[in-house]
Amino acid sequence: MKVFFVRHGKDDDSYRGGWSSMDLIPEGIKQAKQLGKYLKENNQYYAITQIVSSDLPRAMTTANIIASELDLPVQAEFQIREANNGDLAGMPNHIADEKYPGLYFSSLEMDEAYPNGESPNDFYKRIKEWFFTFISDCRNEESNVLIVTHGGVINVIYHLVKGMEWSNKGPVFKAGNCSIHILNMDTMEIGEEQFV
Repeated sequence: MKVFFVRHGKDDDSYRGGWSSMDLIPEGIKQAKQLGKYLKENNQYYAITQIVSSDLPRAMTTANIIASELDLPVQAEFQIREANNGDLAGMPNHIADEKYPGLYFSSLEMDEAYPNGESPNDFYKRIKEWFFTFISDCRNEESNVLIVTHGGVINVIYHLVKGMEWSNKGPVFKAGNCSIHILNMDTMEIGEEQFV
């Protein structure tokens, strides 16, 4: 069994992401359409039978576009949301910089939460708990799953699979918009695949 982790398409980076309710920009919609077409054209390799997505709009839109190409339903999953940035979610960057100067995910202490949000440690524990439950539930499955989520979530999963300690100040496994990251459940190896 293989699990394909995909970061959502491009959103407006002049706003703070996190739990923002903002959706994809036209470029992100185009990326999602290209990926959906690519997965359909190469379905003999990917053989995806299930799609799970973060329930935030930018992920769900990406997943629904892909799902329309693959003719599959999308299962929404709250647990694989990006880090909860509380009051900063969806705030324009210039306003966030005025109200909360210097406040970014990487500037928080591990147990320091965003205003009305979660700490890096809370985020890590949430993703870790979901991930180990997910792989335990899938251990004996034969079918492949596509999971549409966020860059921060994919970064944590790389650390978990590779047995590396994670920190919001540590090294980052970058995930581009609509990039594919393949987890082989037999070998528990993960890596990125570029698509054209």
